[in-house]
Amino acid sequence: MRKGLLYAIAAYTMWGLLPLYWRWFETIGAGEILSHRIVWSFVFVAGLIIVQRRGKEIRAILGNRATLLTLTASSLLITSNWLIFIWAVNNGHVIETSLGYYLTPLINVVLAIAFLGEKPTTGQWAAIAIAGSGVLLVAIDYGSFPWVSLSLSISFGLYGLVKKRMRVDATDGLLLETAVVVPLALLYFLYIGYSHEAHAWSLPTGTFLALLASGVATAVPLLFFARAASRLPLSMLGFIQYIGPTLTLGLSVFVFNETITPVLLISFTLIWSALIVYAWASVQSARSLRTA
Repeated sequence: MRKGLLYAIAAYTMWGLLPLYWRWFETIGAGEILSHRIVWSFVFVAGLIIVQRRGKEIRAILGNRATLLTLTASSLLITSNWLIFIWAVNNGHVIETSLGYYLTPLINVVLAIAFLGEKPTTGQWAAIAIAGSGVLLVAIDYGSFPWVSLSLSISFGLYGLVKKRMRVDATDGLLLETAVVVPLALLYFLYIGYSHEAHAWSLPTGTFLALLASGVATAVPLLFFARAASRLPLSMLGFIQYIGPTLTLGLSVFVFNETITPVLLISFTLIWSALIVYAWASVQSARSLRTA
């Protein structure tokens, strides 16, 4: 449990600071950045597999059809999450990404109810209702569906659920997750090269090397997250996540100079209130079980 907690804190801190990293490449399209992220993540993790001599374990997974299908699902979920996040950061929607990841803990609760048989208390249901009202308020204020926030929260919530149910070593799983989408990334490289729309190769040397390091920036927090997911309850894992969006919200206001509207501030307040209510209800439930 203690190791899982440390892994979760490390992962979410790294993710909270990632907008600083992706803004370095804001002149490049989200699809091109994503393709580099996938390819160099695969290269980095493949290097770890070679160093750790885990070829036997990889072959065993490749022989298990059910596990491969699960890995394919997790790969598509995290890849879609990456694409939406990169696009949002480089198009001035950092606050919306923060809102999305504030919502993920409550999405985790809903998923735990639906798929893991967890039964929320009255207080926990109240937290879900409060958070839902915050999302509805944002939707009304925007005049449109808050697709960035909800897409990020749902895709990452589902990814956490899949990782929770997967019995695969974190490094092995990440290698195969990236391997699933590497062919698509390479095809995209060919497409933008043929269309003369590739920009990464013309970057200054230092910036290009930083882009190559996206494999490390991607893989390390995911490895930490996978190890945390295997050690912590899904609901606890989700609520530790508030570290990430809090850091991202701070960056959006104090570094990227985005404006928080009064309605958005009210929405954040509702979601924070929901987090507090859920944490309080969880503590009360745990005390009741100990004294029963």
